[in-house]
Amino acid sequence: MVDQPEHDAASHSSAGPKPRAGVRLGVDVGDARVGLAASDPDALIATPVMTLRRDPNRSSDLTMLITIIRDRQARAVYVGLPLSLSGSETLSTQKARDYAGQLAGMIEAAELTTEVYLIDERLSTVSAATKMRASGVASKEQRTRIDQAAAVEILTHALDLRQSWGREPGTPVSAT
Repeated sequence: MVDQPEHDAASHSSAGPKPRAGVRLGVDVGDARVGLAASDPDALIATPVMTLRRDPNRSSDLTMLITIIRDRQARAVYVGLPLSLSGSETLSTQKARDYAGQLAGMIEAAELTTEVYLIDERLSTVSAATKMRASGVASKEQRTRIDQAAAVEILTHALDLRQSWGREPGTPVSAT
């Protein structure tokens, strides 16, 4: 996963305000499932939360995300942006953009102040599967946990960039 700063060098100076502490969420959007991970209140460590069944018709997965955002008082949500290895967009890339836009709209409608960002997630699922295999998780069990593990990878990447850059990484998403 590679993310490049999207602002000029002046925006990276240590003189700017540091991002506020608080819980951050990582979301891995798939066609059938949505993996979710959350950070601690200091935004240092990512842990798996749950896997939601994707529900494009009734948006029950997005409704559950709004509940979790509210309950955890999340400051930011990082939605994984699946790009090809070369960095070009794929069909899944647009699906993730659409999902992030819908989520931002529901956050706005719920009058929450949580920000949504798209974050490069190249190889997050591959990395999660490799780590699960290395820790002895059987491939049969991986299917039920891979989405959460990928969300942990996305969130860990975002938290590392946030710590390094002193600001929220990724591309901000507006309501659609």
